[in-house]
Amino acid sequence: MALDIFLEKGFEQTTIEEIATQVGMSKRTVYARYEDKSALFKATVERAIEQYTVPRQAVEAIATDDLEETLTAIARQRVANISKPVAIKLQRILSTQSYRFPELFTAAFEEGAGPTMSFLKDLFVRHTARGQIKVTEPHRAATAFLSVVVGRPARMIISGNKLDEAELDKHLRFAVDLFLNGVRGR
Repeated sequence: MALDIFLEKGFEQTTIEEIATQVGMSKRTVYARYEDKSALFKATVERAIEQYTVPRQAVEAIATDDLEETLTAIARQRVANISKPVAIKLQRILSTQSYRFPELFTAAFEEGAGPTMSFLKDLFVRHTARGQIKVTEPHRAATAFLSVVVGRPARMIISGNKLDEAELDKHLRFAVDLFLNGVRGR
């Protein structure tokens, strides 16, 4: 609820009184829990990050022995996750308030994508050890992979545009193929 108000009115125009009224609390109760509006904003965004985060177990559950299939499934999972209303709201508010709360912007990526990044790094290390790919910097490769597969769909979703499923499928297949051709070291 507070995230919706911050998103609708912006940080500057949102008041503690308005949030208290919307959530059915007194202003005093809100101030008993949060030192000020900034603390409430941070707690609200941190809660949204928790809701947005896909646990590592969910990423592991879609993995197969086929690297291309696994990467495509992870890409689909990330796009589905960024399509959730809480994720859209989170990205929009972070975009507008990153100058004021840069640590939240960083936390959203590190915590929100953290389990997926960790899985991807381990996946790249395993497949490099098998000689299937050549990745010398697994963290950088995981970051690049997510940027390539999710960047454009994320921008479309956050800007309010609908994703065409056929176009999304083409984009994900192209992006996974491009990434794999880059790490196969041909």
